Amino acid sequence: MRNILVTGGAGFIGSNFCRYMLDKYPDYSILVLDALTYAGNLDNLADLQGNPRFEFVHGDIRDKETVENLMRKVDAVVNFAAETHVDRSIADPGSFVLTDAYGVFILLEASKKFGIERFVHISTDEVYGTIQEGSFEEGDPLQPNSPYSASKAGGELLARSYFVTYGLPVVVTRGSNNFGPYQYPEKLIPLFITNALENKPLPVYGDGRQVRDWIYVLDHCEGVDVALHQCEPGNAYNIGGGNERTNIHITKAILSLLGKPESLIQYVADRPGHDRRYSLTCEKLAALGWTPRHNFDEALENTVKWYVENEGWWRKIKEHQAEYREFTRKWYAERS
Repeated sequence: MRNILVTGGAGFIGSNFCRYMLDKYPDYSILVLDALTYAGNLDNLADLQGNPRFEFVHGDIRDKETVENLMRKVDAVVNFAAETHVDRSIADPGSFVLTDAYGVFILLEASKKFGIERFVHISTDEVYGTIQEGSFEEGDPLQPNSPYSASKAGGELLARSYFVTYGLPVVVTRGSNNFGPYQYPEKLIPLFITNALENKPLPVYGDGRQVRDWIYVLDHCEGVDVALHQCEPGNAYNIGGGNERTNIHITKAILSLLGKPESLIQYVADRPGHDRRYSLTCEKLAALGWTPRHNFDEALENTVKWYVENEGWWRKIKEHQAEYREFTRKWYAERS
């Protein structure tokens, strides 16, 4: 298993995973397929260009011909490709279904056709829905509450069916909220860091008491590595950081690290169907030797530092976000 197809590899987690794998496995080659939609960014892979063990292909996982041409070259697939932002899924659910479900179907069909040794499908803790007390285990029912999480649930259930029906060696991972370098700046942590750096308001949904389990992106990459090499096909594995924090706690921590006033906090109307709390138990993956290695506070500080030092990376992205922000504002206004 030395030739790995990483779909969505120009995105946040995918690009970090490519870098991690090439550093750890000197005899592995990484082939990236990415459509370069709004969150895909070749700048995320700039340091890998010229590496003889790395290749990038611009294409869509929904394109059967492109996918089949690439499957002939690889031994395994790690599927990060997805539409991921909940707000976007509320305003435009169709694109999420096409990528997160139909796109997975195209990948599975090609994997079956070419005898792929391992298919790792990257899902999310949001497929479980919200939980007030305790933590979700892998056998708990899926109860997604947004078009995004529903489309992700559909994709992973389809992947499971290919294991049961066709014997395709599928492993599903369900990760908690990631943070770290190269995260697209409409997600909470990079949005709030960059807004604070620009002295712009930090829009906090509702009362800000929503709880998320945060994991540093490299800890997630290590969990996916275990899924690729050690996990049992036909199973799902949670990958959580064990760092439950409220959104308002994260917001104030970012402001403190940047020396910015809490007056930048702006409470806004809550999003429709906003889950209150996510929490995972990760004993299943821990039994294989995986555990998060990064301290949350130190990782957050390092993440803030990365955005401070890489203003050119995020500013170029945010300059192109104005059109989408206006679309979202009007969509919510029409329904309020």
